[in-house]
Amino acid sequence: MMGKPVVARARITVELILEKLATGETVEQIVAAHPSLTEDGVRAATGYAARLSLIDAVCPVAGVAG
Repeated sequence: MMGKPVVARARITVELILEKLATGETVEQIVAAHPSLTEDGVRAATGYAARLSLIDAVCPVAGVAG
């Protein structure tokens, strides 16, 4: 997956999961679309992303006021 973080044994990128959640897909819809992925895998991906947000770095995000 070109070095991107993935959910173990599912080979689904954290990026894809976050994009789907951001567009309004539910965890159930994501799991249904990717049979190798579990609800625990989706939670692990979001937890990973949350931990990344704690890194002390400034990265501007388009469309987000802060």
